[in-house]
Amino acid sequence: MITKINLLFIGDVVGEDALGFLRDNLEILRTKYKSNFIVVNGENIKEGKGITDVEANMLFANGVNVITTGNHVWDNWKARPLLTRDSRVLRPLNYPPNNPGFGYTIIDLEPQTSIAVMQLQGRSLMSPIDCPFRTADYFLKSIREKTQNIILDFHAETTSEKIALAWYLDGKVSAMIGTHTHIQTNDAQILPNGTAYITDVGMTGPYNSVIGMNKDTSIKRFLLQTPQKFELAKGDLRICGANVEIDTLTHQAMSIQQFTYPEFQKVAFM
Repeated sequence: MITKINLLFIGDVVGEDALGFLRDNLEILRTKYKSNFIVVNGENIKEGKGITDVEANMLFANGVNVITTGNHVWDNWKARPLLTRDSRVLRPLNYPPNNPGFGYTIIDLEPQTSIAVMQLQGRSLMSPIDCPFRTADYFLKSIREKTQNIILDFHAETTSEKIALAWYLDGKVSAMIGTHTHIQTNDAQILPNGTAYITDVGMTGPYNSVIGMNKDTSIKRFLLQTPQKFELAKGDLRICGANVEIDTLTHQAMSIQQFTYPEFQKVAFM
């Protein structure tokens, strides 16, 4: 029986270059953290918006177990057949009924050990979809009957909504990982009832950018206050993520460690 799950959670992958960089370096991270379960947020892979079979298959071929997404997955129509067909590719659970796709999946690691991954989306400064708090309550009842090892990707804009949901679900999920803003926060922690938490795990993508987009175009948008054509940035690729150790007997997190690979330069060149 597996007594510990070493979760490797990779933050929002932005663009095909970032996907290739992740593919080339995933084994390094897997070895370092002794990972036996990998989740990747892939909502921004295909030209910055959405994901298709090609990108999903590349991730699965390199050992990824589950792909989460978010609001931008709907921007690419080619994502919808994938969402409909493959329960390992998730979209937020609290979108209205009749949207394609799955909001959670349960993976068997061995006959006696399974793990659930679910995804919710926030409503603060985002679309007014169904309440993530009530949606979590409703679905966790049935999920916990099958497994109590539960990972939640909360795809949300505001820090307050993220930490509020974390406190609300402390002890009900093994880990709650925030995604969406592309900026990693410095608050990885274990909450009092055993839930691992980080407000935002960050971006896997080009850091010579404004959250993955061409910085000159982004600056122009702020200066002129008019729409500009967003373009993916190039260069300075990095992987942001978190490693979470989960005790499969208590279903609580034992540790959480955020990381950036490679790390940022923090001392000026002389």
